[in-house]
Amino acid sequence: MRRGSRPDSAPPSRSRRGRGWVPYLLVVLTAAASLAGLAVRPPTGVPGDSADYVIVAGAAGLRWDDLDPRRTPALWQEATRGSVGWLSVRSAHHATCPADGWLTLGAGNYAVWNAGRVAGQCPTLAPALEQPDGIGANLPELSGVVRANADRQPYGAVPGALAESVRCTVAVGPGAAVAAARPYGRVDRYVPALPDDPRSLFTQCVLSVVDLGTITGSGAARRQRVAEADAALARVLAARPERSLMVIAGVSDTDTYSRLHVAIAEGPGWQGGWLTSAGTGRDGYLQLVDLAPTILTALGKPAPEKLFNGRTASTVQGRPASPDDSMLGSHDANRRAGVQLGITDTFFTGLAAVQMAIFLLVVPLMMRGRRHVGPTGPAAPPRMLMLGVELLLIAAALAIPAALLADAFPWWRAGRPGIAFALLALAVTAIGTAAVRSAPRFARTLWPMGLVGASAVAVVGVDLLTGAQLQLNGVAGYSAIEGARYAGVGSVGLGVFVAGALVVAGCAAQWVRRPWRPVIVVLVGGFAVIMVGSPYLGADPTGAIAVTAGVCVAAAISTGGWLTFPRIAWSTVAGLAVTIGFAVLDLRRPPLEQGSVGRFLAALLDGTAGPAIQRAATSSGHALDSSLTILALVGALMLAFSQFSPWGGLNRVFGLHPALRAALAGTTVTVVLAGILGGAAFAVAGAAAAIAVPLFVLTTLRVLAHAADRTRPEGETDGPGGPGLSLRRDEASARADKSGTEGATVR
Repeated sequence: MRRGSRPDSAPPSRSRRGRGWVPYLLVVLTAAASLAGLAVRPPTGVPGDSADYVIVAGAAGLRWDDLDPRRTPALWQEATRGSVGWLSVRSAHHATCPADGWLTLGAGNYAVWNAGRVAGQCPTLAPALEQPDGIGANLPELSGVVRANADRQPYGAVPGALAESVRCTVAVGPGAAVAAARPYGRVDRYVPALPDDPRSLFTQCVLSVVDLGTITGSGAARRQRVAEADAALARVLAARPERSLMVIAGVSDTDTYSRLHVAIAEGPGWQGGWLTSAGTGRDGYLQLVDLAPTILTALGKPAPEKLFNGRTASTVQGRPASPDDSMLGSHDANRRAGVQLGITDTFFTGLAAVQMAIFLLVVPLMMRGRRHVGPTGPAAPPRMLMLGVELLLIAAALAIPAALLADAFPWWRAGRPGIAFALLALAVTAIGTAAVRSAPRFARTLWPMGLVGASAVAVVGVDLLTGAQLQLNGVAGYSAIEGARYAGVGSVGLGVFVAGALVVAGCAAQWVRRPWRPVIVVLVGGFAVIMVGSPYLGADPTGAIAVTAGVCVAAAISTGGWLTFPRIAWSTVAGLAVTIGFAVLDLRRPPLEQGSVGRFLAALLDGTAGPAIQRAATSSGHALDSSLTILALVGALMLAFSQFSPWGGLNRVFGLHPALRAALAGTTVTVVLAGILGGAAFAVAGAAAAIAVPLFVLTTLRVLAHAADRTRPEGETDGPGGPGLSLRRDEASARADKSGTEGATVR
């Protein structure tokens, strides 16, 4: 064997041929492990004690920072004694005004009272109420609202579904009437204001709803409204019957600025602890749509089939007893989430602008690197310039992982949180870039790509293993205020994690013999599937399905060549085996314990999947406005230039390192499927492009520099165009992969 050639270029020995079954066995075992990791789900329990009565006391706009032990003693007492949480008041409207919040509470699903656009403050809640018999009331507008939600909204909400599930309801105040009305507008028992002695009122029906008023404004005026709501709550508490469950909620926002609100449950089985539900998967977080199924479960009544979008709440022990130590001050999640929302779009827009500027700087270097191949061409770019561009590309790829790490520090408490976050993220990026540059093997072609990819996987992976604390209400994560996700991996984290994992798989596969490259890809990919899909970790089953498809495609072409029909067939069979296996296991669970895949397939089987598909399409339409879409488009254009321009050089990269083409193809398949299935449009693709494209551009620059190297193979290990492998090593790689690069033209 000639010195310098790769070991896999030698003919296989008999012992190696005898072990040819080992890669396939490892692939099967990895697929089985992935399926097992997706199948295991954490237990979802609910309090075992039931209640004879449930009283819901709601106040639109009530937040945790409104509570005070002296000014609001009743609220403070209930928060201390009961289970508490942050309430996301998402409805079917872009701004959840009081009418939308009360209506969503009564529907147990995302509903809207009036789809008109809201500017500034929400309109005053003043539904038309008729009391022909002096006992109950009628809401003549509600029939039209029910039809509008059925015809124009994708959630399948039926306002009044909660009231239809119990024998009768009591409503106190106009907001309570909206929540307690039946779909045709009838309120069984209604009083416009709380009577002096409401004891007999709360025993007339098993469910009573009380409107404590609307909390708006700021300063002394707001404190006065909160004090009035607290005084009304004190009268309700004094009159509550025995064995009653008290639910206190800030049911809506009062303007177009969304916030997290108060959620308290106090009664049998709800003493202390955090509120949570299977819908959020996060201790201390609850959705407005979770209240209706929780009420029925507490009363021992079944939820209406396929009408509720929420999940029954439960309580988890472990919170500090005082609200000061759990919900206020430095623990104020509403403050952190609000600051994060104000910075996220600016961060990703700035990152897209920076990456575009770096790519514009790189294009002339690519053109110059290709043109100076001839002996009379211009000289190669200066070595320090190439090194500087490489460091810029590494820093750009590390920007999102650095932003995630920055969220480990309480920058949102600073007086100028935007500046504090920017300085912190830049510092973390600089440290990461310096660490990559100081790696002993930085000069090797694929090492920067592998190190940055591994760093991204490590940051997101460790975050998932520790409860996704960095992504929750983080700039590079997701916001509980938006109500799309509360736990696990978000769309940004998914894109970064998948791109990093497949880049690492591609680099590692290049360092083993060709028959073992699919094994490396499948092993790394199986780890990614478990991390993304496990309910204990990423909790994203649709993302796991997308990752499975991408890994199968990457494994099929990791040895070189095109995605032929047999490769498509084998990768499809492997992907479907894991996907169908997980879906079947999910379908066998009780409906309240099913994940999103099981619920979608159940709806598909009974012909009611239309709203789910419409919701995903609507969500994707909203996601198109994200700055991540710009990142995805900028990255796609740069890759297209590198691939198809005469001086791009990406074809040469793929010819020398076919596993990298597999990594890029697998990443593309994953992010496209994840965007479609998860309703995220280009959000996942934008996050993946932010890390993958700079790394592929960096590798392309290095390979072009090697192509222009006119030193003898016995010469220097670094070409004159910049750090990297010598021409000798690239030629050896090309010879070793020659049989697997059909169709991969090296220009």
